[in-house]
Amino acid sequence: MSYASTRSSALVSGNPRTSSNDRGAGGASTFDRPRRLRSAGAVAAGFISIFGVTTGVDVVFHATGVFPPLGSPPMSDALFALAFGYRIVIGIAGSWLAARLAPRRPLQHALALGAIGLLFSIAGAIAMWEASRAWYPIALAASALPCAWLGGRLAERARR
Repeated sequence: MSYASTRSSALVSGNPRTSSNDRGAGGASTFDRPRRLRSAGAVAAGFISIFGVTTGVDVVFHATGVFPPLGSPPMSDALFALAFGYRIVIGIAGSWLAARLAPRRPLQHALALGAIGLLFSIAGAIAMWEASRAWYPIALAASALPCAWLGGRLAERARR
């Protein structure tokens, strides 16, 4: 099919971005896929990966004795620093994943994930204020958006 006939069939269909070549087996345009659903899926995948991996590392560290058993007195500052360090790495990786899976505007998706992380960090800080050192939940909240930004930028560079 020539460019002219493709263009004219696109204009007849009412959508300048589609043509008869763009239609799938059911006649629906491949551009009709819900981009918002894919965007939400990208952010959800990043969130689930961050939550799953950090929870897994926490469980392993508690089980192996690196962290004290659950319900015991608060951890030392050094152990909170260790937890903060791996949460930064995992947060960047999860934001990178969300940005890589994003159908477009990867940095915006990573920052949306960072905003969700910020809200969860603030909620966690309020709920667990007495259970940890004060600097730890503040640091988690303060690092959410910078980690998301870095993960998004790394994904943008990988797309080029």
